Amino acid sequence: MIAAVAPPTIKTPRLTLRGLNAADAGPMTRLANDPDLARMTTGIPHPYDADQARAFIDRVQASDPRRGPVLAIEQEGDGFMGLIGFHPTLADWGLVWPELGYWLGRPFWGPGFMTEAVRAAMAWVAREWGRPVIASGHFADNDASGRVLIKAGFLYTGQVTPRFSLARDAEAATRMMIWLA
Repeated sequence: MIAAVAPPTIKTPRLTLRGLNAADAGPMTRLANDPDLARMTTGIPHPYDADQARAFIDRVQASDPRRGPVLAIEQEGDGFMGLIGFHPTLADWGLVWPELGYWLGRPFWGPGFMTEAVRAAMAWVAREWGRPVIASGHFADNDASGRVLIKAGFLYTGQVTPRFSLARDAEAATRMMIWLA
């Protein structure tokens, strides 16, 4: 029997990025069931319920974090705030690069938490995970997410790709970006 691999734990001055656990389902449900948050993601439907949160956590816990860790973002005193993670994707150039995705609950928007989390995750990628290229993108109507990625060192590729959003039930123009180690 092969021992399970634990996801990384990444600390910042204000945050901890850590593996998901069953206790995250309640706050995940409350935060992700926000139509304004969900419509800025590809994979969060609206409405979002506890069964969906539990199923997501189960899928993440059953996956190998070496392929693409998905981490809870938490702050002492506030607990679960959102998610940040990587998943394999196929770039148009035929190369498989991990893609960064993230979301943060509305009560935590504004004071730079997401920028701090993305910067820490990218430092971990460079230092520990060793991936030389990470892709990401943001919906063209989500300038705040674009600013987060720019502050973390991502560059625009000039490519705008339609991406389907479950909450919108439609495609949304997505400005693609890339990070190079």
